[in-house]
Amino acid sequence: MARIVDVAAYILEDLGSVSTMKLQKLAFYSQAYYLVEHGSPLFPEAFEAWANGPVSPYLFRQHRGEFVITRGFFGPVSKGALSEDEREAVAFVVNRLRDWTGAQLSELTHGEVPWRSAREGLAPNARSQRPIAIGCMKAYYETRPAGNPVFA
Repeated sequence: MARIVDVAAYILEDLGSVSTMKLQKLAFYSQAYYLVEHGSPLFPEAFEAWANGPVSPYLFRQHRGEFVITRGFFGPVSKGALSEDEREAVAFVVNRLRDWTGAQLSELTHGEVPWRSAREGLAPNARSQRPIAIGCMKAYYETRPAGNPVFA
C-alpha cells in the first residue's frame, strides 16, 4: 500500500508545481478513484472535512506554511513506493483534473456527499476535524456522481 506522501510526490513529478489546495484534492480523488476501481484504499492516511474541502492532516503537516510546492518537495518517488495499479490510478485522476484549480476542486467536493456528510451541522467556515469516512467515499463514488469529471 502506498503512503500519501508517495502519491503527492508522484503528482508533483507529473505536474511540476501545484497549489497545496489542489494537491490535497488530487490526493483525495486519487483515494476515491482507487477505492472504486480496486475496492480498497490507495493509502492509509485519512481525510478530514475542513472548510475548504477534504484535507489530509498528515499531508498538511508535511507542507504546512507553503502555498505552492514543486517537484522534489517530498523527495523523489522511491522505486517500489507505488505499484503499477497505484501509479495508473493516480495518473488517471491527474490527467482528468489537470486543468482544474484548487478552488474549483474544493467547490466540487462541497457538492458531494462524503464532505457534506462529515460537515453536517457545521457553519460553512467552522473548523472541523471530522473524518471523511472511507466507506462513505466508496459508496458515493461508486455511483459515478454526475458532474464529477473523474467518475463521469
